[in-house]
Amino acid sequence: MINDARDAAADRAHPTKRHRPVAAGRVLTAKALSFVAGCSVAYAGNALGTYRHTRPKGVRPYAVFVAVNIAGALVQLLCLAISHYGLNLTSQRADTVSGAGIGMALATVLRFWGTRTFVFRDRAGGWIVG
Repeated sequence: MINDARDAAADRAHPTKRHRPVAAGRVLTAKALSFVAGCSVAYAGNALGTYRHTRPKGVRPYAVFVAVNIAGALVQLLCLAISHYGLNLTSQRADTVSGAGIGMALATVLRFWGTRTFVFRDRAGGWIVG
């Protein structure tokens, strides 16, 4: 990915490399597709495995699951933005600690809570035990 970003200008002129996501300017499309694919696999794993006894039905649980994961991604980006722009900690280490460390930890807690609270609730409306 770093190499693609560094070589983007040269790749745009290359007959086959110009179709790569970075050179073609489709990075957001690739990121969005990978996010949806990741959410789909994670939802299937949760619905068919961990929370199979809740028997989620319809599109709503999946939509709420995706929304919870988007909120988690935003929390992670917010931690990075606060560190980088608010606190002016611009080193690679600071970005890693704030985004991949603190941000990921907070995002994981939010995703766990949101998934358990809004997506895979027990049929009786209570907490899932076990």
